[in-house]
Amino acid sequence: MAIIHRADLSPTKPEILHAFLSDRSWGDGGEITVLGAYRFDDPTGEVGVECHLVQAGDTVFHLPLTYRGAPLDDAEDAFVGTLQHSVLGERFVYDGLGDEVAIDCFARALAGEQEQAELDVYDGETLVEHRPQTVLLHLETDEGEEAPSLTALMEDGEPFTVARTVGGLDGAVRLVATWGGEHAGSGVVASC
Repeated sequence: MAIIHRADLSPTKPEILHAFLSDRSWGDGGEITVLGAYRFDDPTGEVGVECHLVQAGDTVFHLPLTYRGAPLDDAEDAFVGTLQHSVLGERFVYDGLGDEVAIDCFARALAGEQEQAELDVYDGETLVEHRPQTVLLHLETDEGEEAPSLTALMEDGEPFTVARTVGGLDGAVRLVATWGGEHAGSGVVASC
């Protein structure tokens, strides 16, 4: 389960997402609509892994981010910025595709060994709600195909891809995201 704190963030997540997209050559500096997010649990409980879906123009971007309590060594290219969290203090935000913790979560998900995290919201030490997911993930495989082993993905280097944009990625094994609301849709966010 992912632990979410009732907290004030500065800058806000939409501000971080906009700055992230504006700062990348593949991104878009225009207005964005936040469609939703999903989380993975870091097995060590140290790193927050949250993957956002945002729309800019006609493009839906998939933006995995990691939140850390200290800077990540040798990850300057993946650094997005810092935010002040009213409960956890200063958090260092990274592009999840440049952070091995997030990459390992995708590998486990594609191997069928990790699902998205349930969201428990805390006010201080008190659990106050189980928050519904805004993006739902499910694993799909082509008929006759099986999910690769975790060893193949993490140790043997079997290739897999995590999407930057939703809509152009396919593969025999796919992680599919579905979201609701005014801009409801679905698409592949990772595959092998």
